[in-house]
Amino acid sequence: MSHGTVILQTEGELAIVTLNRPEKRNALSPELIEDLWAALASVEEGPTRVAILTGAGPAFCAGMDLAALRKLADQTPAQNLVDARRTLGVFRRVWSFPKLLIAAVNGAAVAGGCGLATLCDFTLAVEEAKFGYPEVRIGFMPALVSAFVQLQVGEKVARDLLLTGRIFGAAEARELGLVNRVVPAGQLMAAARELAAELMLNSPHSLMTTKRLLVRVQQDELDRRLELGVAESVAIRETPELREGLTAFLEKRKPSWSAR
Repeated sequence: MSHGTVILQTEGELAIVTLNRPEKRNALSPELIEDLWAALASVEEGPTRVAILTGAGPAFCAGMDLAALRKLADQTPAQNLVDARRTLGVFRRVWSFPKLLIAAVNGAAVAGGCGLATLCDFTLAVEEAKFGYPEVRIGFMPALVSAFVQLQVGEKVARDLLLTGRIFGAAEARELGLVNRVVPAGQLMAAARELAAELMLNSPHSLMTTKRLLVRVQQDELDRRLELGVAESVAIRETPELREGLTAFLEKRKPSWSAR
């Protein structure tokens, strides 16, 4: 079944959800976000117990779509609020999804793509995969994933990753706790399927209620932080530095932060 930019395949109690914009490195366009939401709704409503999320082509997800980036600094506050909530909505949907999600990271997973990859219940990655939250390098901020990152890796490591904007490899992501397992590229889907089969040996009700408990324990404080993230994401989109950072990125030059 195709949802436009997302392909959904079902094999009994297993589903495979593939981000399918390989020519754009599976970047997060509004259409892809809506299609991913629709695919997850189909998974939730069907007999699937475990879903594998992966990307078509050499990348998992390269973050925000270039066309969306071009519009970022020119949108109205109301448009920016809609955009921020749409993106946050899919992140939160992945994190709290009632069925089990395994990310099979087949390549680069940066910015919003890093969020998608690491918010699944399990994250498997090929040795060549790259991760990072480079938003600060273009005058933006990882506002919508920062609360999740702090929750996953702790305050000190979160500051390192979010404030430097550095790109890091799969091995370091494994050491930091963002990735569960690193595998050779040719074994990624086999490893994800093996994990899915192992999970499906467990009680369906126990898995569902255990995951629900894990979500509820963090939910109230996380929602408060996410609302702060939305507000900050909207505010920074109106700054001169974001406009300069985006222009420099699109022109493939270093930004001049003295520009006002």
